[in-house]
Formats: sequence, C-alpha cells, structure tokens
Amino acid sequence: MTELGAKQASPGSAHRLERFNRIVLPHLDAAYNYARWLTRNGQDAEDVAHEAMLRALQFFDSFNREQVRPWLLAIVRNTFYTWLKKNRPLELAESLNDDSIPASLQDDPSHAAILNADRRVLSDAIERLPREYREAVILREMEEMSYQEIAAALEIPVGTVMSRLARARRKLTEAIAGGQSRDVYERKR
Repeated sequence: MTELGAKQASPGSAHRLERFNRIVLPHLDAAYNYARWLTRNGQDAEDVAHEAMLRALQFFDSFNREQVRPWLLAIVRNTFYTWLKKNRPLELAESLNDDSIPASLQDDPSHAAILNADRRVLSDAIERLPREYREAVILREMEEMSYQEIAAALEIPVGTVMSRLARARRKLTEAIAGGQSRDVYERKR
C-alpha cells in the first residue's frame, strides 16, 4: 500500500499525513493479519483493514502517542464489529494461504507436508475457538503483544486477557490432542 493520501493532502495537512504514514502505516500488516483472523476471509479482511486505516487517519489527532499498535488494533476490532453488523457473512471462512515455507524444507517434500498438516491443524483449531479467545491468541502469539497491549486493544482488564489466553490454550491443546488421538485410532482400524 502506498502512503495514505499523498496526492490529496493540503499543505496544512501534509505534516499530519507524513506523521501518520511514519507512525501508523508500519503497523498495516498487523492490522490486516488481525482483520484476517477476525473475518476469516482475505477479501473481507482487506475491506476491514482499509476502513480501519481510514478511521485511524480520521482520529489520528486524538492518538495519545504512547502505543500505536494496540490503538490501531482496537480500531480494527471495532471496525470489524461494525462490518459484522452490516454484512453478517454466512459462508464459512476460507482456509489461510501461508506460502512461507522455508527454502530448507522445500527440498524435503515429506517434511514440508508434515509442516503444512501441522499448520492446518493449528489453524483449524484456532478458527474454531470462540471469538473472544481467538482474538486474545492472535494478538499474543501472532502479533506478539504484551498482556497490557492486548487489554488496551480489546478494552478489557489484563486479568481477563490472562484468563482468555489460558482457556484458549487449553481448548487448543484439547483440540489438537483430540485430533491426533482420532488420527491414531483411524490408522489402527
């Protein structure tokens, strides 16, 4: 994505826009990734992330300049809920396309297949989590946010973040272990 509004900025807003591009735009990938997990669809995630960036630009003057990523991801989350109310998608989420297999594994097809299967199992387990647990896991494990940053982004107490993460991890462990035990059972038949 190019810098927002570079061609449309008036001289008075050029400095504001430059600051926005310097401070907020580096977090565009995090905004999209979070929107992708929330919407479970790449195209919808682009729409949500785009709308969130426009809202962030609109409210940039109210940004307190402490932690930009939790602020932006809170906007993404709120934008997602607004989008959800308007669209209420009925279709199931499309699976994630992760083409980032390391070159060393591309030479070993069996290793790459196992890695991809593991990713699919984990991805499916994450997608089956209740939304409040999925949000906490994505922000902690994939966006590497602190408990305090997650609390700020989700607008909940830190204790609730810790509780949701513990429950989410337990559910993921059960889902993955349950899937493995079923696989073993099916192979023995």
